[in-house]
Amino acid sequence: MAKLGIELTAAFTSPKVRARDTADLACEPLGISCEEASSLAGGFSVEDVAALFLEAGGDDDARVLVVGHEPDFSQVVHDLTGARLDFKKGGVVGVRMDGSSRGELIVVLRPKELEALAGD
Repeated sequence: MAKLGIELTAAFTSPKVRARDTADLACEPLGISCEEASSLAGGFSVEDVAALFLEAGGDDDARVLVVGHEPDFSQVVHDLTGARLDFKKGGVVGVRMDGSSRGELIVVLRPKELEALAGD
């Protein structure tokens, strides 16, 4: 994400170890810290998206990273956008929010694609 010039407003992670480690790897090159959100530990929903978005400032320019678990993320992306996807561990999905309950799917990057973008 750093190579793409993405700047984040906030970052939230599940308190579970694997998610926390992933969030740290993503946030370090971006120079931001990641806050633990207990809602991301399991049973994450569209309502939780709205709450995290509001916590991050909730304006139209907010860019929020959320690191959590499946099958919650695939379901939330579907609930927001109508898209069905096979969300892979370490993948990234970008959703542009229109208010707190609707969104537009703007990007899906699987781990292989992220590796290719990162290069060395």
